[in-house]
Amino acid sequence: MTKEEILQLGNLSRVKMSDEEVTKFQTEIESILDYVGAVNRIVSDLELKKTPGVVKNVMREDVVVEKSKEDTDALVSAFPEKIGDYLKVKKILNPDS
Repeated sequence: MTKEEILQLGNLSRVKMSDEEVTKFQTEIESILDYVGAVNRIVSDLELKKTPGVVKNVMREDVVVEKSKEDTDALVSAFPEKIGDYLKVKKILNPDS
């Protein structure tokens, strides 16, 4: 980028720059633009190499799995608090209210 372009960017950004800063930013911006260009080349190469494959949903039947009473009792006994037939769990939504 030219010195004038850097000054114009500074003006658009409402940033005053000294001549030393303009020179410094000129080299830094060139480095940044080179890096962005390299990333763009890599991304565009990846886009070219993508080959669409067959896309389909994998579906399965819902199956009810019966658990033994021992499994249920172990789960219920692990809860710190039980109110009637309900297990009391930690509130996760709107914890302040």
